Amino acid sequence: MPVVSMIFIYLVVWWTVLFAILPIGVTSHWEAGQPVPGGGDPSSPIEPKLKRKFLTTTWVSAVVTAVIVVVIQYHLIPLPQMPGSG
Repeated sequence: MPVVSMIFIYLVVWWTVLFAILPIGVTSHWEAGQPVPGGGDPSSPIEPKLKRKFLTTTWVSAVVTAVIVVVIQYHLIPLPQMPGSG
């Protein structure tokens, strides 16, 4: 599998995992009963912990991408052939 394809797979997986991880462990101002600073939205997070979520997203994406690459490389799931590729 070409390196460029693996990079693109990783990027797509990274963004998907990021949006899955973002809401985990977040408490909003409304849930905590705290006033919203600056007239913001009551559902805004108190402490989003973005650095930790980016690091978690990075290693989870690396594992998921490795599984996808192994499945494709060793033909563990038969994928249909593209027209004109055979």
